[in-house]
Amino acid sequence: MTQPIENAAVDTPERKVDALLAHYSLSHTHPVNELIHYFAIPAIMLSLAGLMFAIHPAVVLVFFGASLVYYARLSGPFTICMLLGTSVLLTIVDALNQRGILVTTSVAIFVVAWIFQFIGHHLEGKKPSFFEDIQYLWVGPLFVLSKLFTRLGLHW
Repeated sequence: MTQPIENAAVDTPERKVDALLAHYSLSHTHPVNELIHYFAIPAIMLSLAGLMFAIHPAVVLVFFGASLVYYARLSGPFTICMLLGTSVLLTIVDALNQRGILVTTSVAIFVVAWIFQFIGHHLEGKKPSFFEDIQYLWVGPLFVLSKLFTRLGLHW
């Protein structure tokens, strides 16, 4: 079993980010499901960035900009990490685009990553959180980051 997400703010009222992560964690307790999410969530983010870029580069920039505003309302440290992660994703997307394999690679990654996500939730015996509330699609990356932060002894 995994450890619950720790509240980064000791002796203070629960912050929205902590409540979201705690709720998200309820359907992500099986160790295999968690492991799948560590790889599949960044892969899905990459694939979505690629597909949006293929529509028009401005689409992915607006999407990530809006996402960063959402993250900024939740946690400064997470926002900084998401900004860095977004930069890496956009660099990869640009490289795939320059090689002419952006759309096919993005579609393949999207399909495979979601298959693994649903396998993980089948093992978990619980439906994905975003079936309940769409905002959990944005919480997923923070869940992965929170696990990394906790492992490194960092607070968000």
